[in-house]
Parts: sequence; structure tokens; C-alpha cells
Amino acid sequence: MLTSTALVLFMNIPGLSLFYGGLVRGKNVLSVLMQCFALTGLVSLLWIAGVYSVAFTDGGAWDGWIGGASRVFFAGLGRDSVSSNLPETVFIMYQLTFAIISPALIVGGFAERMKFSATLWFCVLWLVFSYTPVCHWAWGGGWLADKSFLDFAGGTVVHVNAGIASLVAALVLGRRKGFPQVAMPPHNLTMTVTGAGMLWVGWFGFNAGSALAANGAAGMTMLVTHMGAAAGAMVWMAIEWVRYGKPSVLGIVTGMVAGLGTITPASGYVGPLGAVFIGALAGGVCYAATLTVKRVWKIDDSLDVFPVHGVGGAMGTILTAVFAAPSWGGMGLPDGATILSQLGVQVLGVVVTALWSGAVSYGALKLLDCVIGLRVAEDEEVQGLDIALHEEVGYNLRS
Repeated sequence: MLTSTALVLFMNIPGLSLFYGGLVRGKNVLSVLMQCFALTGLVSLLWIAGVYSVAFTDGGAWDGWIGGASRVFFAGLGRDSVSSNLPETVFIMYQLTFAIISPALIVGGFAERMKFSATLWFCVLWLVFSYTPVCHWAWGGGWLADKSFLDFAGGTVVHVNAGIASLVAALVLGRRKGFPQVAMPPHNLTMTVTGAGMLWVGWFGFNAGSALAANGAAGMTMLVTHMGAAAGAMVWMAIEWVRYGKPSVLGIVTGMVAGLGTITPASGYVGPLGAVFIGALAGGVCYAATLTVKRVWKIDDSLDVFPVHGVGGAMGTILTAVFAAPSWGGMGLPDGATILSQLGVQVLGVVVTALWSGAVSYGALKLLDCVIGLRVAEDEEVQGLDIALHEEVGYNLRS
């Protein structure tokens, strides 16, 4: 569990940081790296201040909806404290890494145009009012858990939750200057592929670690996670190869991330063949969703967070009801559940999470826009956020 904890943190810094950093234009690379790094520190302090307690402790009469205050500022926590058969210190750190990467994912939806101060305040509000209750509903003993909702490692808690928030943020902020007429290609695909490799490796901590033990369940989860990623990467690559005559590096790494995000909720419940099927669907469906969002709807979700994480997380969560069934090689459904009844529970969890995250995100963004403003000035956007907001550059070409 210590290793898994380190791997999930590794997913954000440096994995997601480099993945996102390479995808933006060179004048904004430091702004993205700064956002991911700052959120790591900010979320960690919020975790001790009460977010962990509200997410994972008993909320008494309100436990179906929200946790309690018994661990605010980690009151009463000691070396011998236990949670989920682990030292509670380890459980706290492991779950903290999930809380860190979730708002960091949203950064990709509004990259290159939001104020740094607005980014921090939005992520605080979203973490407290969206991530925390959804986490409690699914993982902390809340009402979704009572319905035997299946989300092994974050299909709704992380991916749908963050994906919807990124879509709402992209709509509220509006498009980047020049979108969609001006091409905005990644400035450093080498950096992006390096980050993608770190994400693939780190995801084993994300999914296999969610077994909260070193056992056969963790081993199977690791295997199916890898197969889902491999299938997603190959299918996305194949689609582009057929459509454009050449396979792209950006396509194969995006397909890999889609495969990982989609297998995440199912990873503890399905077998290897089910994982391949889910990953392959992720490669095709998330590819189509990306084209739809950018080219048909013309929504400037800068780094495709919603079509990859939001759509993938929702699809994987729903398909868990099918491929967890023993008839499809899965580990089995909850007692008394059928594929059809479990599908209803899974769809309910996805819809409620999407609506809740969307409402919280919209309210938080509108509030902040009135108080401090969300978007940088037009001249700052043209100049680039690295210089405009941080007075630094990612590349000193004169040195």
C-alpha cells in the first residue's frame, strides 16, 4: 500500500504534469505544471483540515449523504489507528493521492485561459462540495454504497466527477482566442509521451492498490488494468491509421489514457477478456467523443478531459454491471443482483454524479467570476500565462 500510494502521487507529479504540459503551447507550459504542483500542496492541507474526515468517517444520522468530523485535523489519529484493515495513516495517504489528482485532471478543461487564483479557488470549492460527498456516497459508506454500487477505483468519484467539471468549466469560460480556426498543436509531444508512460505505470497503484491488500484480487486488478490500457491504445491507433493513413503518437497515448480511465471502475470486478473488450470500446467511443466535442459541438475542452475521462469513466462504470457477471468472466455481482438490476444501480450512480458535479461546478465558477473573475485578460492570453501570471518562461531560447 505504501508503494501504491507513491505510484498514485507519481501519476500527478510528474505524470499528469508532463502529459498536460506537453499538450499545451510552449508559452503556457509552466502554468500547467504550476497548477498541478500547487494543487498537490493545497489539497493535502485541505485533507487534514477536514476533507478526509467528511469523506470517510461516520456521519451519524447523515451518514448516507456525508461523513462526520471525528478526524478533523486528524484528531485522535495515532500509529495504531486502523481503517479498512490498514494503518489509518496509510489509508489517509492513499486516499489523499486520489483527491489530489482529481482536481488536477480538471485543469485540462480550462488550460491556457484561467487565472491562477481562480484555478485554486475553484478547485477548493469543487473538492469540498463535489469530490468529498461523491467520495463518501460511493466509498465512505454512503447511499450509493448501500445500494451495492460498483466503482472499484474511481470511475464516478474521479473520472465522471472531474470530466463533467472540465466540460462545465470549458463552457463557462468560453473558447481560447482563435479556437477553432487557429491550430493549437501540442508544443512538446516528447514530454507528453513521457508523462503518458508515467501515467500507465502509476495507474497500477491507482487500481490494484484499491484492493487495499497484497492478494489475488490486487493481482487480477493489475492484470486487467494493463489489458484495458493496451486495448485502448491499439484501437485508437488503428482508427487513426485507417482514417488518416498514418498512426499518430498523440493518438496512441490518448487511447491508452482512455483505456485506463474506462477500466478503472471495473478493474476489481472483471476478468482479462472483459478488460480487453472494455478497453477496446474506450478507444473507439472516446475517439468519437473527442471529435464530437471539438469539431461538432465546438466546445474548447483544451486537453479533452470530458471525452476521455468523463465519457470513459461513465462507460466503464455502466459496463461493470455486464462484465462483472460470471457469465462474462467476471468476479461476480453483489448478492441478489442480476445484470439488469445492477445496470440500473450503475446508471443511477453515473447520472447523479454528473448532475451533482455539473451543478457544483457551475455554481462555483459563476460565484468566482463575480468575485475575482475567471479569465485572464486577452493580452495576457496572447502573451502566454507563463509570463503573464508567473513572470517565468519554460524555455530560455537565448541561453
